[in-house]
Amino acid sequence: MIRRAVTAAVALAAALLVPAPAQAAEPVVRTEAGLVRGETTAEGRQFLGIPYAAPPVGPLRWREPRPVRPWHGVRDARDFGNKCVQGTSWDPGYERPSHTEDCLDLNVYVPERSARRAVLVWFHGGGLTAGAGQDVVPDTFARQTGTVVVTVNYRLGALGFLATTGLDGEAGDRVSGNYGMLDQQAALRWVRANIARFGGDPHRVTIAGESAGGRSVCTQLASPTSKGLFRAGIVQSGAYDDCAARTHGTAVAQGAAFAEKLGCTTVACLRSKPAAELLAAQGEFDWGPVTGGSFLPVQPARAFEAGAAARIPVMNGANLDEGRLFAFASFDAAGGPLTAEQYPSVMSAAFGDDVLARYPLSGQPSPSIGFGTALGDMLFACPALRLNGGLAGRGPVYAYEFADRTSPPFASLRELGTDFDFGATHVNEVQYLFKHFGLTSPLNAEQKVLARQMVQYWGSFVRTGIPRAAGQPAMPDGASGAVLSLRTASAGGNAPSTSVHREHQCDLWDAAGSG
Repeated sequence: MIRRAVTAAVALAAALLVPAPAQAAEPVVRTEAGLVRGETTAEGRQFLGIPYAAPPVGPLRWREPRPVRPWHGVRDARDFGNKCVQGTSWDPGYERPSHTEDCLDLNVYVPERSARRAVLVWFHGGGLTAGAGQDVVPDTFARQTGTVVVTVNYRLGALGFLATTGLDGEAGDRVSGNYGMLDQQAALRWVRANIARFGGDPHRVTIAGESAGGRSVCTQLASPTSKGLFRAGIVQSGAYDDCAARTHGTAVAQGAAFAEKLGCTTVACLRSKPAAELLAAQGEFDWGPVTGGSFLPVQPARAFEAGAAARIPVMNGANLDEGRLFAFASFDAAGGPLTAEQYPSVMSAAFGDDVLARYPLSGQPSPSIGFGTALGDMLFACPALRLNGGLAGRGPVYAYEFADRTSPPFASLRELGTDFDFGATHVNEVQYLFKHFGLTSPLNAEQKVLARQMVQYWGSFVRTGIPRAAGQPAMPDGASGAVLSLRTASAGGNAPSTSVHREHQCDLWDAAGSG
């Protein structure tokens, strides 16, 4: 008995003397501005909150992004940076407003043993007034596709898009109001200068985004000053308003009204206002890019007609039920569903008398969904098809439609606990590609199969400029009018569709848009 106890004690002592396995060293990369320390995860390596431009604060508020100041030592890059100035929302992590202007950071996700891998740069959505690069965590996508993924913060709302005559005088091209878009270009220049040090190929960069991020891609495709910064683009639900920007005159008039609301007549007065006061005043105004300067001389549609982004491959698409999210927000979440009695007057007021005949209540699952169907067709589906035609003359365009009507509501909606039938609504495809708000979505078995197929299509496009997935049909040429309908197997699987123009009543909306 004693001998066994001694033997066990000796064995335990010997075990304690064996050195523990070495922890993986935290990865350190030298950027042009200094060293950054990231971390190794189960998916690869990640570097978070890396500044790509100087903080746009004080005298740099409403100025073009400036180079980041170099630092000494090793900068910690294991936590996300600040979100740009914005209010609260339904989205997880946005329960409090952000009043922080020091926010021009990006995040880099790298598969293990990376060398000269293709790069995806993601611009977040949020209507150009909300959101952050951290809204998606693409580490699994990076590993599965063998790509390096970069997510970007950029200035939003009034701080990103204010135009005034005073600010025009400070702008290099005498047109103010494009600060958020110029931030995106500064991030792309950072990628070009630094991404090889992380294992990426600066000559194989694809820009992508959803909603306002997709609109950003559309705008950057049309911008002469973005030339050479990327080789391909992905527009997800971003063709709304035909990617149109504000005219310079309209933007300056809005800027004057915004300044008047704040009691300001000078740029100095505007710069003296706290971010919280600017945020409180911006709600009633339209914020977005501005035409007329060197960044965006003409509207994107005209730029594409003239050959902008020549030979740059583009993937472009929308979701089958885009408008259901907005119908829910307008009615069900705002006090009560749209009723059958209200439906005719609401539809006529929103869209005109002719539209009601195309979207009779008898053909709709509910009045709210009927309203959402018309809204989605007008704002997203038909503009996406028009953009395919507009882009077709200057390079390859690949068209898709996310059509999984069984998809779970994205994270923000799940937290509301509603039983509203969102179908394949706005934003819902993002969870099939990335961890949305860092969360793993509750996809069922066949949805996980569809997600793997979508990741293959997107990853192939990032690597080669052509979207392919094993055993799946090719994504159609957008010039043909067809799209690849992305669906689960029980709904028929992925298949080309030539009926989308008719299904979304685009003859009606195209005529309204040209009228």
